[in-house]
Amino acid sequence: MSRLTDFYVKYLAGLNKYWLVTILFFAFTFLIGDSSLYRRYRYNEKIRMLENEIQRYKKEVEHNKKKIRELQTDKIGLERFAREEYLMKKEDEDIFIIEE
Repeated sequence: MSRLTDFYVKYLAGLNKYWLVTILFFAFTFLIGDSSLYRRYRYNEKIRMLENEIQRYKKEVEHNKKKIRELQTDKIGLERFAREEYLMKKEDEDIFIIEE
């Protein structure tokens, strides 16, 4: 117990007890509690990362919708897509696959 009293006399005796309680309150609120500054920063960083991911997926969805519309309206484009992606061919054709 003497260590505690020595610490109090050496460092905290000059402080008003109200200031001490205020400092402890802010330390608990900003550093230790559930809504600490560090956790808020991590949560905000995660929110920004997820919002960027949402934007990326929205762009990908728009690109895929545009591609679907093209394939539904353009027969030549649909045939070209089937040949390139699924290696489909007509009966009288030969296909050569060149790997890079």
